[in-house]
Amino acid sequence: GIMTKVTVVGAAGKMGQRIGVLAVQHQQIELTGALEVSGHAAVGRDFGEVAGVPRTNVRISDNVAQTISRAGVVIDFTSPEPTLEHVRACVAAKKPIVIGTTGLTESQVQEIRGLSDCIPIVLSPNMSVGVNLLLKVLADVAPVLANDYDIEIIEAHHRLKKDAPSGTALKMAGVIAQSIGRDLADVAVYARQGITGERTRDKIGIQTIRAGDIVGEHTVLFGAIGERIEFTHKASSRDTFAAGALRAALWLQDRPSGLYDMQDVLGLR
Repeated sequence: GIMTKVTVVGAAGKMGQRIGVLAVQHQQIELTGALEVSGHAAVGRDFGEVAGVPRTNVRISDNVAQTISRAGVVIDFTSPEPTLEHVRACVAAKKPIVIGTTGLTESQVQEIRGLSDCIPIVLSPNMSVGVNLLLKVLADVAPVLANDYDIEIIEAHHRLKKDAPSGTALKMAGVIAQSIGRDLADVAVYARQGITGERTRDKIGIQTIRAGDIVGEHTVLFGAIGERIEFTHKASSRDTFAAGALRAALWLQDRPSGLYDMQDVLGLR
């Protein structure tokens, strides 16, 4: 069949490297481009050399417009500002983009939503199949439990992660809040210290742990008097997210313009 041409931006980053390596190994995907920020030590080097795999004959470039113009589908796990720059470049070049970047502000998400009128975009804070299945389960479970159970979310990641809480934890909290008719902005509790008073029933607690090399762990806890129910997802390798991103790229290439997420990609809607 036809190969999907994938370009990875942030190609020398933790996620970028794994996406590129899995793309090279994938039967239906051809790695055709790799982008890094100007001045990065990896610019000009073969992607394989940077990622610790055999040579790929894809050189890491710092030319955004040129690299994206030659792409089939772009995959972006970078930071909010560069991500928006890449989305604008994709619009100019009429290329679809898969975005796994977290820490986007509400106004940045709105801009991406506006740009999705021009190109197809998959935007998801977590590309793992397991996490996205769990989001669907949480939306079903929360309304049954909400009135009698306290809801807490605990997430843990490696020490280098820049944003907190994780995008995934916020997505879980958002899905739960929406399913039980609460506004997350009103009920989220991100820290507790001192004499906080009793926990009120409607709150959703979200707590963050940062340590070592933890890839990603999320627990949603529903606690009542006499019992608690916990849903936990643990990622042991970034490859689960990289594989999901490639799955999204394959799915996205023939879609009409619009903003999609992993629930759409996996047929969980």
